[in-house]
Amino acid sequence: MSRPIPLEQVTAAVLEMFDETFEQVHGIYLDRGTSLFETLAGISAETASRPVSRTCATLAAQVEHVRFYLDVLGDVLLGKAVDKVDWGEIWRTVSTVTPEEWQASQSRLRESARLVRQTLGDESTWNNEDALSGALAILAHTAYHLGEIRQALCTLR
Repeated sequence: MSRPIPLEQVTAAVLEMFDETFEQVHGIYLDRGTSLFETLAGISAETASRPVSRTCATLAAQVEHVRFYLDVLGDVLLGKAVDKVDWGEIWRTVSTVTPEEWQASQSRLRESARLVRQTLGDESTWNNEDALSGALAILAHTAYHLGEIRQALCTLR
């Protein structure tokens, strides 16, 4: 016998995971002080501009990629049609950033995360059949890139 999970329970769990991933650790899966924005706060533009190797992207590119992914999946959550997406563009075009560009990139990421979180908190979002998979994809994808960023920092520092 199946038992449906209440929407409020799903929404609360997704939002708590989202908050931990981006803003502040609650002890669900990250160590204290390692959320995405907590991690980025300690990175200079100079560090963000240095690739780990000749074949690796910079941290600046990682951040722009996460922001771009949030924007695309945010549209999916809203039920908007998404045209063909060039997932490789950022990897090809983002490398060195000035301090001002680095701050602007982080601000864009923060705004994209805010908008997606707001969308996930809206009960009507969950009427979209892609909402749960989109929310889980955002969490998994961001956690992956957070790990990439944190691992790169071990080498760059």
